[in-house]
Amino acid sequence: MNNPETAVIHPTALVDSGARFGAGVRIGPFCMVGADAELGDGVELVSHVVVAGRTRIGPRTRLFPFASIGHQPQDLKYHGEPSTLVIGADCLIREGVTINPGTEGGGMETVIGDRCAFLANSHVGHDCHVGSNVILSNNVMLAGHVTVGDHVIIGGGAAVIQFARVGRHSFVGGLSGLENDLIPYGTALGNRAYLGGLNIVGLQRRGFSREEIHVLRRAYRLLFADEGTLLERVDDVAVAFPDSPLVEEVLSFIRDTGKRSICVPKDGRGA
Repeated sequence: MNNPETAVIHPTALVDSGARFGAGVRIGPFCMVGADAELGDGVELVSHVVVAGRTRIGPRTRLFPFASIGHQPQDLKYHGEPSTLVIGADCLIREGVTINPGTEGGGMETVIGDRCAFLANSHVGHDCHVGSNVILSNNVMLAGHVTVGDHVIIGGGAAVIQFARVGRHSFVGGLSGLENDLIPYGTALGNRAYLGGLNIVGLQRRGFSREEIHVLRRAYRLLFADEGTLLERVDDVAVAFPDSPLVEEVLSFIRDTGKRSICVPKDGRGA
């Protein structure tokens, strides 16, 4: 990598001589690219973008004005360790987005998958792991150490507490405050957020069959019924649906407890 002969760099941009970039990179007016940055083939910084730190950005990702990528984490325990930020291919990073690298206390890296969209003024904190095909709407805030699965959508103004897990194909409603783990295929609503059912619209849009959705619905009703404890119901659902990989994914998520509790329905709603 380093193809200066194919890059288009505006004369007002400040690009450190140590920066590495692939073929067809475009760096617009008033951008700044640090010495340890690496821009993949076809990356475009539209204008006024800053890429700092040990940051690697995948091919064809586009960054819009005033995005601040790779600066020192907003963690008071950070003491200058050489942590990293990795952003995948074909991502869209809109105006005012901030994405921080990792810290020593969280594995030293923040990782973003492919084909993600971070809309204006959204934030990804240090040591987050975000899957592919994820959408963060305007003003979404991910605190440090958050894990977000593939195909998650988080609505505008929502906040996710540190160390929370957001399962694959789930949906967090706008202005929600998620302080617990959200199961795969679930929907979280409200502040503080409760489990509002399955993400049926998302499942339909992504091609899950009616039978798959029907099985998930039946399992969901049993899993969040009133009888017994959640872990007891997990065992019951495992026996009732032994051949469903979707149900098993939800059960594995619950068994693999993180630092947060599981987001559950409020007053029976969603069950």
